[in-house]
Amino acid sequence: MRYTLLTTSLFALSLSLITGAALAAPGHGGGGNNLTEADVDRTISLEAGDMWFDPEELELAAGEVVRFEITNTGNLEHEFVIGSKEAQEEHRQMMLDMANGDHDMSNMAHGESHDMANMSMAGVTIAPGETGTLLWSVPDNANQLEYACNIPGHYESGMYGNFSF
Repeated sequence: MRYTLLTTSLFALSLSLITGAALAAPGHGGGGNNLTEADVDRTISLEAGDMWFDPEELELAAGEVVRFEITNTGNLEHEFVIGSKEAQEEHRQMMLDMANGDHDMSNMAHGESHDMANMSMAGVTIAPGETGTLLWSVPDNANQLEYACNIPGHYESGMYGNFSF
């Protein structure tokens, strides 16, 4: 029992570290692979507190490359994920399933797992007191996207925001 719990915990920790690294890759899922600092049109600084983002709305222009700097001033780990409402819901459900131990990890080997790249999402996970950076190219359909923290209970507590043009 103890061995199984330890193995499961280590596997979950490894998965979260791998996922965090993949999410933090510049341009991941944002339609702008291989973005560099030289591509950046402007930098937007955000604050992620416990259950809120400041600002709650961001003004963007299609085609611009934005460097998001998200500082976690809260006491909990947060994520900053950009995606459609549907993709956010799917990601949020996957996060909840994993937190509840309901996610069948055996599906991962068969490509049936949660795949943020296929959902056109981009994101970064930020530890308390840390600042995360995300480079993102604003697509033409950005008015259908939102940013959110999908760690269980965070979105429901108001940790999301909208884009305006």
